[in-house]
Amino acid sequence: MEASRSLSAFGSYIGFDGRVKVARASRFVRRAVWGTGLLALSLGPGRAVAQETILPPQSATASTVPANGDLNPYGIAFVPQGVPSWSTLKPGDVVVSNFNAKSNLQGTGTTIVKLATAASSASNGTPPTFFEGSGLGLTTALAVLRSGFVLAGNVPTTDGKNVAGPGSLLVINPQGRLVMELKDQRLLDGPWDLAVIDAGSRVKVFVSDVLNGKVARIDLAIGPNGVTLLPGSTIVASGYLHRTDPAALVVGPTGLAYDPLRDVLYVASTGDNAVFAVYGAAATNHDGGMGRMIYQDNTHLHGPLALALAPNGHLVAANGDAVNPDPKQPSEIVEFTVDGQFIAQLSVDAVQGSAFGLAFGFAPGTDGKQRLQFAAVDDNTNTATVWTLPTDRR
Repeated sequence: MEASRSLSAFGSYIGFDGRVKVARASRFVRRAVWGTGLLALSLGPGRAVAQETILPPQSATASTVPANGDLNPYGIAFVPQGVPSWSTLKPGDVVVSNFNAKSNLQGTGTTIVKLATAASSASNGTPPTFFEGSGLGLTTALAVLRSGFVLAGNVPTTDGKNVAGPGSLLVINPQGRLVMELKDQRLLDGPWDLAVIDAGSRVKVFVSDVLNGKVARIDLAIGPNGVTLLPGSTIVASGYLHRTDPAALVVGPTGLAYDPLRDVLYVASTGDNAVFAVYGAAATNHDGGMGRMIYQDNTHLHGPLALALAPNGHLVAANGDAVNPDPKQPSEIVEFTVDGQFIAQLSVDAVQGSAFGLAFGFAPGTDGKQRLQFAAVDDNTNTATVWTLPTDRR
C-alpha cells in the first residue's frame, strides 16, 4: 500500500482554539508505506540542521465494534483540550460513529464508541460505548466541542436501502446523554459530514446535506442550560451533485474543512469527484453556490468523502470508490494543496470502499507534551488506526 511523494509537511498548524501555532521545525514525510510497510519521516528545511528518521511512527489500531455489534465506522473525531474534567471523554481520546447495525444494514447504526490513542491502551477488544440511540444511522458528521458536547449527524433507513427521512443533528452531553435533536429539513437534509468553528460559548457548524446537495451553517449558543439554535443559521453553498446509490446508499457533498486564516470552507463533493472552496463562509448570509473548484483529479480522486485540513495547510481526503473507482488504487487517502497540486496518497485497505472518516488531533504524551496525531477508520475491518506523528506541541 504505497504512498506517493510526501505526506506531510508540518510547518505550522491550527490549534483547536482556532489560533495559529508554529512548530519548532518543519517535518516532511518523504515517503510512506502503511500497513505492512514503513513510514519514513525526516526533518525538512527551514530551521532544520540535521536529518532525523523515525521508523516506524507509533500507531494504535483498535476495533470499533461495540457490545451491540454495530459495524461500518464512518465518523472519527479527537477530543480537544478544554473539555470539562468531569466529562466521560478526555483530551486526546478518539470517538467513532457507526453507520450500520450488527445486521450490516446501512443507516441503522446507533453507537458512538470511545477509543484510546495510546498504543498501550489499544487492543482488538470491545471499545466502550459513549452513546447509544435508536433508529439513527450515524454518519461522518461527528465533532467533540471544547464544552464537552458532542455533535453527531444521522441519516436513517429502515431496510438498509431506502432513506427514512432527512435525519437530524444530535447534541450529546459530556456524559453521553442526548440533550437535543436538531431538525430542520431546509438546513439539515441528510447531515453527512460537518466542520466546526468552536469559540466555546458560540459554535458555528458547517453541515453537508447529502440529500439536497447543499451545505448549511448552523449557529449555536452553548450555555449551562444546553444548546440554542441561533437565527443566523443559513445555507452557504449548494448545487453539488446528489443521488441515491445502490452500494453507497447516497452520494452527495461530504467532507468539510474550514481554514480560519482565510475564512474558506472546503467542500469535498463525492458525486462531482472534486473539491471546492467557499469563501467568507463564517459570516455570509448568502448562498455561494458551489464555490470555486480547486481540485479535480481523475487519477487520484475516486469519490472524495471525509476531508481535513492538515497541519501544513494541505487538504487530506478519503476516497470512497463509489465514483471513478480504480481497483489499482483502493481506499486511498489523498493529500493535495489548496491550489490543486497532488502531493501524496496511501491506501488504508486493499479492499475498495474502506476509507471514510479521518481527522488530525492532539493527545498528551507521557512526557507532558502534546503529540500530533492522525486517525482514520477502515470500515472493511471495522477498525480505527491512530498514528502519532513526530511533531509536538509544547
